[in-house]
Amino acid sequence: MPRGLGVGGFWALLSCGLAALCALGLLSPAWIVPPAPHGPKTAPPPPLGLLGPCLAPAPRPCAPFALGGLRSFGDIPASAWQTSTVLCSGGWVLLALSALLAVVSVFLPSGLLERRVCALAGYMQMAAVFIMASGLLVYPLGLGSASVKSSCGNSIGIYNVGSCQLGWGYTLAIVGVMLSGFLPFFAKYAPKEHISPTPMPAIL
Repeated sequence: MPRGLGVGGFWALLSCGLAALCALGLLSPAWIVPPAPHGPKTAPPPPLGLLGPCLAPAPRPCAPFALGGLRSFGDIPASAWQTSTVLCSGGWVLLALSALLAVVSVFLPSGLLERRVCALAGYMQMAAVFIMASGLLVYPLGLGSASVKSSCGNSIGIYNVGSCQLGWGYTLAIVGVMLSGFLPFFAKYAPKEHISPTPMPAIL
């Protein structure tokens, strides 16, 4: 087996898995979950996600940000959430493309082209992590908007969810981005004929 093939295959598999994990977190509606209503016949307010439609058991359609349904990008009630949407979406696209390049590199013959593809994918993964992390950090800045206060109470603010709860979707997105930070390291050692940047001296 050529040297580095195992690392390259593991890197490609990990890249695809983390891209799927981040997509699941970004598409989840459960980022900020409002408290359950007290009345038995009161419809629960929809959760506040990022990209995916919410799954609240209500007859009306609902989607992230716009509590009655997201119809356009302008319906997002906070500029911070618009920025977060752009950053997280753009970062994930880079991560998905880098995962595709990682898979392609596994089937490339050892040589200059393979090393360049691995290097390009590694840089893309590094950029994707920084972009998505920025989007996740910007997201809480929009918690003080009037639309969110109507669901979570006036005590909600920046990095304070008030009476709401932090959902599993936001947590999953954070975990996915953190784990993706290790991908550029594996990209460095993915080529089959990897040359160590710091070769060990020969022991006489």
